[in-house]
Amino acid sequence: MNKFLRLLALCVALSMIPAFAAPTDVQAQLQRAIAYYDQGDYDAAVPIYRSLAAQGVAQAQNNLGLMYQAGQGVKQNDAQAEKLYRQAAEQGHVIAQFNLGVMYDQGLGVKQDYAQAAKWYRQAAEAGDPDAQSNLGFLYFEGQGVKQDRAEGMKWYRQSAAQGNANAQYNLGVIYDEGEGVQQDSAQAMKWYRLAAEQGYDKAQYNLGLMYAQGQGVRQDYAQAEQWFRQAAAQGHSNAQYALELMKEEGLIR
Repeated sequence: MNKFLRLLALCVALSMIPAFAAPTDVQAQLQRAIAYYDQGDYDAAVPIYRSLAAQGVAQAQNNLGLMYQAGQGVKQNDAQAEKLYRQAAEQGHVIAQFNLGVMYDQGLGVKQDYAQAAKWYRQAAEAGDPDAQSNLGFLYFEGQGVKQDRAEGMKWYRQSAAQGNANAQYNLGVIYDEGEGVQQDSAQAMKWYRLAAEQGYDKAQYNLGLMYAQGQGVRQDYAQAEQWFRQAAAQGHSNAQYALELMKEEGLIR
């Protein structure tokens, strides 16, 4: 089955402004920039974000960083994205802290540094960000940038999963499925795979299909296996597509 994963997509902030800003004016400008961004009018969004970022508005710094990261309305520039994320993160902007963690995790605009990734994930995780909690859990489980501590990793995965983070739910499924640092427990694996699968997480859908096909932790049920394999296959999951072909060849499904 698939091993642990972490979320490495960057996040745009939609609702935070610094306490020192003039709320009405700044919020109006931010909403205008967000509206332009959502419409795909990046050329109109960039100057608004740039002006607010220069004033120290953390949300604008984060969102402009994302645009530099993606090359939206500006020339793609990871180093400039990292600079802007850092400015926002140092003000305590939680999403920017997560994004800065991703930059260090992947080595984008900076030298890859798991210890720095863990530092920024931790700050965001302690503020309750579920994506940061999941990624910090991964680093503890793998011993990347921190001393390996699976109990600590489980703590962060659980906090993230409790907030509905599908990546953390999937990883908890893998942990219980394979007995990684815990007693193997197929029922717990089923529980966490199902929660992630119901959110459309293709890898969890595939693993849930396998458990039904093999009768692992549940009564063998080829109809249920087919259902979950089909959902994963529809998202392009190649192993799920292959599993469906095998089931047809063996006459288990039509």
